[in-house]
Amino acid sequence: MNKIVFFGGKGGVGKTTVSSAYASACAEKGERTLLVSTDPAHSLCDIFERTIGAKVTALGSNLDGLEIDPEEESQKYINAIKKNMKSIVSPVIVKEIEKQLDAAAVTPGSDESAVFDKLMEVLLELSGDYDRIVIDTAPTGHTVRLLSLPELMGGWMDRLIEKRKAAMALYEMANRDKRKMEELIMSDPVISTLSTRKAKMESARELLTDHEQVSFVFVLNPEKLPIEETKKAIQILAKYRIQVRDLVVNRILPEGLTDPFWNRRREIEKKYLEDIETVFAKQRRILIPLIETEVRAEDLGRIGAYFERL
Repeated sequence: MNKIVFFGGKGGVGKTTVSSAYASACAEKGERTLLVSTDPAHSLCDIFERTIGAKVTALGSNLDGLEIDPEEESQKYINAIKKNMKSIVSPVIVKEIEKQLDAAAVTPGSDESAVFDKLMEVLLELSGDYDRIVIDTAPTGHTVRLLSLPELMGGWMDRLIEKRKAAMALYEMANRDKRKMEELIMSDPVISTLSTRKAKMESARELLTDHEQVSFVFVLNPEKLPIEETKKAIQILAKYRIQVRDLVVNRILPEGLTDPFWNRRREIEKKYLEDIETVFAKQRRILIPLIETEVRAEDLGRIGAYFERL
């Protein structure tokens, strides 16, 4: 596994437990490890039984935790844009722009964009302090949108820059500005802001598609819906040149059950395990059994032991 490891999957399959167990296993081996949650329904605090927030918090020997709050980061993101716009546009239209930004803050995708910016900031600024950074992501749909943002935003930024250049060309013609167009573009604060944003997205895309630095692990249960959702997610991410090499099949029923109900469940589970082996033949598969208790920090070692091959 690489230095940066993303854990994704359908809601309820045990992503937080598995990512926490993996992070704890890395810390046990002496690796300085940071466990980051981007899931709005943060559960790290429940497993480790302590408050974890936006500041790095010690969770154990060699292990720190951090939770990225989507709403908080989205509001910070919008406020930063408002502040930047005041130095770029005319005061006459600042109020109108602020209204539009407030509306944008509650539109679909705004949280993912803000979380992505914060996550990239964490990866770039704290990477030197840790041997391993483990990310516990939100359910699959959010994760796919989060990871596809660099590709989508890069194209959008290109179009915005081109539109801005076209508008400036018209303005120059109307005002017969004697400066060369290149000089106008170089000094334009809007284009400068968009170009800086685009450069950040390109850096993020390079990082996420760097198979020597970043690994992606999907967690699923041996059931139909998690299998189908994982299959679709892997196909979508492949379009953005993001490879998923590893799967964790979680909560497998133990051997030796005698109750007819559980025996029937094991028969169904066996079929889905065979499907997983066929459908995900290209991925490494880690099988983790269902444990008899609710998982707490002291139980993570039992689960972490299954990650020896990673």
